Order: sequence, then structure tokens, then C-alpha cells
Amino acid sequence: MGKKRIIEKSEKELLEERETIEKGVKKDVKITGLKGGEGRIYISSSYNNTIITLTDAKGDVLAWVSAGSIGFKGTKKSTPFAASKVAEAIALAIVKANIDKVRVFVKGIGVGRDSALRSLAARGVNIISIKDITPIPHNGCRPPKPRRV
Repeated sequence: MGKKRIIEKSEKELLEERETIEKGVKKDVKITGLKGGEGRIYISSSYNNTIITLTDAKGDVLAWVSAGSIGFKGTKKSTPFAASKVAEAIALAIVKANIDKVRVFVKGIGVGRDSALRSLAARGVNIISIKDITPIPHNGCRPPKPRRV
């Protein structure tokens, strides 16, 4: 085996990559119906991605943003930084939809849960409640039959 070579990106390449991500964050989030008052935010955080959905009080989806739709690819989608950028994009949608109060529902076990919540709070979103709706198995799968020898 030969010597391993590590490809290092130059400052110019890193700046270009950052600009593409920033363009994705600034991308216009489409809001399907302009509402007001109270809304819900569903944060779904898996090992591979973070998806945040904005709904009205009834549960009708107004806007959604994921780390992949912003411009992150591969393993970068599952980072806390990507989750915070997704939360910033959904905060812009909250302002656009004229929503005052928000109830947050967190689902999943990814690393983006906490950073998305912190980013929403830092953006000035008025959070009423936070609820964890991660599905938990109560009794698990059926155990295998005993082995006959």
C-alpha cells in the first residue's frame, strides 16, 4: 500500500462552498397559506438529515425546510451546524407567515435536535411549549422460539 494522501481544500474553495450554503439559506421559503396567530414546528432529526416543518394550529403544512434542500450534501446534512441553518430558514418563514406563538414537537435521535431548538430560540421565536414525540417501543419485537436440541 502506498502513502495516504489527504486532499486539503484551499481558502478559495472553502469560501466558495460557504457561499453556496449561504445562498441556500437565503433561498425563498414558499409558504402555502398566509396565516396568523399560533403555529406548530415539527423537528424531525435522524442520523442522516434534519427536517423542520411549520404548520398552523390545525396541522396544515405552511412551509418545510431540510438540510438537503438548503444545500448540504452527504454527511454534512447530519451536523448540528446544518440543523441550525435549517432553523434559521424556518424562522424566516415564521416571520413571513405572521405567526406569533409556536409549539415545538421534537422527533428523532439525531444530533440536530438541540442545535435547531437553540437556533429557533436565538432567532426570537416565541416558543410556548416543547414536547418530545420520539416513538418508543413498549415491549419490543417478539422473542425467538426456544432452541430445540
